[in-house]
Amino acid sequence: MPPQSQPNKIYFYYGHRRPSQNRPTVHGGLFSNRKTINPNPNNPQTQNHKHQFDQCTDFDIRKWDPDSPTSLSAPPTMTPSEKFFSMAQNLSPIARYIVDSFRKHKNWGPLVVADLNKLRRVTPKLVAEVLKVQTDPRFSSKFFHWAGKQKGYRHDFACYNAFAYCLNRTNQFRAADQVLELMHMQGKPPSEKQFEILIRMHSDASRGLRVYYVYEKMKKFGVKPRVFLFNRIMDALVKTGHLDLAMSVYGDFKEGGLVEESITYMILVKGLCKAGRIDEVLDLLSRMRGNLCKPDVFAYTAMVRVLVSEGDLDGCLRVWEEMRRDAVEPDAMAFTTLIIGLCNGNRVEKGYELFKEMKQKGYLIDRAVYGSLIDAFVVDGKVGSACDLLKDLMDSGYRADLSIYNSLIEGLCNANWVDKAYKLFQITVQEDLEPDFMTVNPMLVCYAELRRMDDFCNLLLQMQNLGFSVIYDLSRFFSLMVGKEGRTMMALEIFETLKVKGYCSVSIYNILMGAFQKMGEVNKAVSLFHELKDSNFEPDSSTYSNAITCFVEIGKIQDACACYNKIKEMSSVPSVASYYSLVKGLCKIGEIDAAMILIRDCLANVTSGPMEFKYTLTILHVCKSNDAAKVIEVLDEMIQQGCPPDEIIYSAIISGMCKHGTMEEARKVFSNMRECKLLTESNLIVYDEILIDHMKKKTADLVLSGLKFFGLESKLKSKGCTLLSS
Repeated sequence: MPPQSQPNKIYFYYGHRRPSQNRPTVHGGLFSNRKTINPNPNNPQTQNHKHQFDQCTDFDIRKWDPDSPTSLSAPPTMTPSEKFFSMAQNLSPIARYIVDSFRKHKNWGPLVVADLNKLRRVTPKLVAEVLKVQTDPRFSSKFFHWAGKQKGYRHDFACYNAFAYCLNRTNQFRAADQVLELMHMQGKPPSEKQFEILIRMHSDASRGLRVYYVYEKMKKFGVKPRVFLFNRIMDALVKTGHLDLAMSVYGDFKEGGLVEESITYMILVKGLCKAGRIDEVLDLLSRMRGNLCKPDVFAYTAMVRVLVSEGDLDGCLRVWEEMRRDAVEPDAMAFTTLIIGLCNGNRVEKGYELFKEMKQKGYLIDRAVYGSLIDAFVVDGKVGSACDLLKDLMDSGYRADLSIYNSLIEGLCNANWVDKAYKLFQITVQEDLEPDFMTVNPMLVCYAELRRMDDFCNLLLQMQNLGFSVIYDLSRFFSLMVGKEGRTMMALEIFETLKVKGYCSVSIYNILMGAFQKMGEVNKAVSLFHELKDSNFEPDSSTYSNAITCFVEIGKIQDACACYNKIKEMSSVPSVASYYSLVKGLCKIGEIDAAMILIRDCLANVTSGPMEFKYTLTILHVCKSNDAAKVIEVLDEMIQQGCPPDEIIYSAIISGMCKHGTMEEARKVFSNMRECKLLTESNLIVYDEILIDHMKKKTADLVLSGLKFFGLESKLKSKGCTLLSS
């Protein structure tokens, strides 16, 4: 009987290793002997976690909450020292010594080198271990270079790989690519593994061009990739939208005499499908058959899914015919993908044919297929076919969801079968499907068009009983009504009827005012504004903003200014359109100073003001130089930006030149605009008169300010009274 081998005796060393002149004193155990100063030794969080650790013996799995702080593997916040020691648990003692030196000194220098020189030797395994946990690329590079200068030392592949990982981890991926040249210079030619590491890094970060850059380096170094790595390169290029580069790599693949795998074909086929190059797809499929790897149903389904996502339905049908030619039986997923795609692409008839074929083969049809077909039939105006599908859905044992009922109700209302739509609405209530505004809005519109206001109000009562916010939903209803051409007057008639029954709100007034203002029916909008003010409702900032625009259009600038003051009293901000309208109105009547104040107020309160307002401030600033040429440059820039000068810009020129420049320079600007046909002859005369009046006003204001400063205002008043009496 052969002697039995004795098992190795497990030996544990307790205590400290004997120090020598080449080895520092390193304690055994978890941490090194380096002293660490904890900036917060009495951290209450640390004590709390210690208390929680003491309670682990009483842990009950039935009371465990994964979201509670006690179940976290580490404290939510840790000091730098705690982070270091939690990381250092998996390091060897010498590696902890080196990393702790980096942490302690923070920058590479003589102190770090002195700590490293205390070690007798740093092995490649130790270098790789340190680099795996480094997050500072400067320390990593310096340490890697220092280790390579040791006598008799040579980096191994693990060191280079760890260095590349460290650089990529700190987003220094370009430097990581240069590790290959470093290996070659140091007499360690890179193997395929090093290229694979870089390709995997760039692929995971979706850097397709860097993948191709590394592939070109492979060819330069004479490294021939395996089929697996070729597939990875082509997949990264296809996913990042570089299909032509992927096809060039495939050409190199073929020239190298390699044999394609099924995954090779599928990577390229998906990319070609996404690009809509169906002829090349069919050519690749024929090559697959020639290599005895005919695509299966999963491959065809993947192709159909890609083509559907790109909206290429013709390509889908060509691939579908190719699948039938290969005698590949489509499964339920393939049918479902194609039918839904055809329905979304307004090809419901072809989708319905596939649906009937699916039923004949006895496949389990998903409710999503029914929903897509019903929606497509409703859009196509074939409500009867959609209702038949609803019956078929229920006969198959399904329960229709709310979206299907909403689609059918809309289709029935579009066909003026509102009573049948109301019956479907009752079914949704009975089945507790919680109908929403999209369910009832088609019926409200249909009742309004048919002038069946009693049914309209009864539906509102039922909505109120079901917990609808009726006033809010009516606002949405009127927004949709006035958004359709020719429905604004109908909306006003409905509103007149609903006001009597108490269905009224400020938001509805605002919607109707805005609609009439866009139509050009400003007087009706103003009458609605006065009606709202006379009612029990309080106008809001939107009401006054609409009123400002309307008052400016009919020339009542004083009323528009009163509305602006009301908005300011409410601590609100007018709309940008009302700002623009009021500023333009003030410029037309010569109130230039007030217009400039409003422009500054608008730009101070809104995030994106009109382009004319921004250029107004630019012109006011340029006028400080009293140079007409600089103002003309700003006007040229405006025209290039598609913003031709208008009343606001003309007023800005007048204001800026009267305040900072001279009338001569202002007239030069207007003369240039006349030469460029931006001003007519009549407008040139008008703005010249406005320029003279504004300059007189500014001069009078300046004189009055001087009299007030010297205290002569009373004498001016007495002299004025004497002149009046005489």
